[in-house]
Amino acid sequence: MCRRPGSVPLAAQSPRPSPWRCPAGPGCVPRLPRGGGSSARPPLLQPVGMASRPRSSPCLFWKRILCIFFLPCILSGFSPRVKHKKNLLSGKAQPQLSQYRFIWSHLTPLELRNRSMGLQTESRVGSNPYFTLEGHKFLIFGGSIHYFRVPREYWRDRLLKLKACGFNTVTTYVPWNLHEPERGRFDFSGNLDLEAFVLTAAEIGLWVILRPGPYICSEIDLGGLPSRLLQDPQVNLRTTDKGFVEAVDKYFDHLISRVVHLQYRKGGPIIAVQVENEYGSFYKDKDYMPYLQQALLKRGIVELLLTSDNVDDVLKGYIKGVLATINMKKFRKDAFQHLYKVQRDKPIMIMEYWVGWFDTWGSKHEVKDAGDVKNTVSEFIKFEISFNVYMFHGGTNFGFINGAINFVKHAGVVTSYAVPLPPLPELTPKAVYPSTRSSHYLPLWDVLQYLDEPVMSKMPVSMENLPINNGNGQSYGLVLYETPICSGGQLHAHVRDVAQVFLNETTIGILDDSIRNLKIPEVKECQLLRILVENQGRVNFSWKIQNQQKGLTGPVTINNISLEGFTIYSLEMKMSFFKRLRYVPWRPVPNSYSGPAFYRATLRAGSSPKDTFLRLLNWNYGFVFINGRNLGRYWIIGPQETLYLPGAWLHPEDNEIILFEKIKSGSVIETTDQPVL
Repeated sequence: MCRRPGSVPLAAQSPRPSPWRCPAGPGCVPRLPRGGGSSARPPLLQPVGMASRPRSSPCLFWKRILCIFFLPCILSGFSPRVKHKKNLLSGKAQPQLSQYRFIWSHLTPLELRNRSMGLQTESRVGSNPYFTLEGHKFLIFGGSIHYFRVPREYWRDRLLKLKACGFNTVTTYVPWNLHEPERGRFDFSGNLDLEAFVLTAAEIGLWVILRPGPYICSEIDLGGLPSRLLQDPQVNLRTTDKGFVEAVDKYFDHLISRVVHLQYRKGGPIIAVQVENEYGSFYKDKDYMPYLQQALLKRGIVELLLTSDNVDDVLKGYIKGVLATINMKKFRKDAFQHLYKVQRDKPIMIMEYWVGWFDTWGSKHEVKDAGDVKNTVSEFIKFEISFNVYMFHGGTNFGFINGAINFVKHAGVVTSYAVPLPPLPELTPKAVYPSTRSSHYLPLWDVLQYLDEPVMSKMPVSMENLPINNGNGQSYGLVLYETPICSGGQLHAHVRDVAQVFLNETTIGILDDSIRNLKIPEVKECQLLRILVENQGRVNFSWKIQNQQKGLTGPVTINNISLEGFTIYSLEMKMSFFKRLRYVPWRPVPNSYSGPAFYRATLRAGSSPKDTFLRLLNWNYGFVFINGRNLGRYWIIGPQETLYLPGAWLHPEDNEIILFEKIKSGSVIETTDQPVL
């Protein structure tokens, strides 16, 4: 999912649980209408008639599925009865069709043992094109859950809720930047154990559609591309430039070898694989998508391949011979016109039906009307359109992984990600813990001696080009640039994304994309100019991904004279850094302190920790770390007011909270059992 100019931002909130429960429990399997039609032209969508079903049935009728995840308090018979339906494109009335149902209780990874055909498409005279799985007519009811945004301890819980809502498929992106943080060093452990997530889905009875990128958008930093690809400005991202595809090939060599055995025909749950993501909106190289198609095939991908594009971009993003799918926020009768120009004999798949949207810091928090969702999903099912709800469960942008938009102005995505749908099985228990206050603090200037060795450079160096992390540069966090000055004047600097400027420890002002000049007061003797730059998230969509270097991205001048001799500190805020801080002397917290500093407090969670939400009412802007784990950003401008704290990340009894507050100290740290937006 990517936000485009003029699009309506939808909600980005944490779930508010519904008391309505699935009548058949977590294993309930929906039965949906099936059947032929009277038209001999496959692309003309034909509605399928509905019929009542016995109330004693344990399975979910499609209307009830809608009630479950959109309108839980409305009776299952909310859909109006009609005698005639209209063909979607021709507008001609069609008599109500006879009743059939999709019955796929045996079409699950657990039940389907003998496999040979996989997910395929079929088109017959007199009916709409449709999917088949092992020869059986099949509708894809998908929901997106990103394993990297959910604590591993809760994967099963989220997937069970997906299954209980009547879905049969989970879709997930695969973030390159998290799985290969340095060239040739791969991480598929812990919360990044992709194979474990896919196998858990199979155990629960869900199929998987994998979206491996390399670019995924997903409102993640640089759309999931490693920031080290920005080190060489001559390399064009998302093209067949040698420097880019060589890096992709090495990544795919490792990634695909991990998932090839999880495909349907090898006994696994993966029924389809997406080629890249929404390339039609980027389209720079006609050879790029076919290259990636072949990259997947030659590494052993044998299941159905598909592309995903906005309804207006599908003509530029599709690949001949690959199923084209589209993304949309609302059902429109004219939404399929471009798709039909590409393929008229294939079933329609909505790869992303946007039931919510992400928020950015300082923007208005908006929610999508449940009635609109109900109506759109009703239309999908009526016309036998497969769809994937994006997102079913949004999860959290833990740490610094959030992306950003920059259509008019740079704005980082908030810590919570997209709208989840109401859960049905047992709710994860939440708790409210006693409020706490910070007891000790360390100004940033005291902490510099405990950071890794600084980089010494004649001129400023961008974050990505710092000679650290085995030549991979710095991906996330903040960078502090220091250089001595002996006179004041007009300071000029290009920063991304926002910088605090200090003389020694005194705040002078702020620089950002729109403010590049700052008056430095006259000094009586040489002082230390300090520029603390924060990466608020790399743009994850549009051609601007090419120019997302962070930090100081050019010379720094005073009165047009370039400054030289910089000491550069990397503040990546890794776990190893916080382990070091446990052994250093901290200061008692004063009544008030202005400027960047670390604050330490203790959260007492009792003997059985549970999920909770942190609320930092009188703090300003910074990041929260629990036992060394980065929960993400907080910011007084909103719209997000609480940070999700997984109980699985808490220790029994005492837990260390460290806040890195950039502006001015607060006092109370509260918890609540409900998110506040």
